[in-house]
Amino acid sequence: MATAAYIVKGMTCGHCVSSVKEEVGEVAGVTGVEVDLATGSLTVDSAAPIDQAEIAAAVEQAGYELVLSS
Repeated sequence: MATAAYIVKGMTCGHCVSSVKEEVGEVAGVTGVEVDLATGSLTVDSAAPIDQAEIAAAVEQAGYELVLSS
């Protein structure tokens, strides 16, 4: 099992959180998604590591921006 943490920019309400959870949850291999509106944190659980670009694309599909780690 793998867990990855990210920061999402642009979320302002509960609907934002729901949108991000729904889109990221549809990424192949994702087994769990937690989003914290107050901090903008996104935690993704998966059976195996998932490419950060796939998570970023899902967050963008929801209408927000993933802060990529360097």
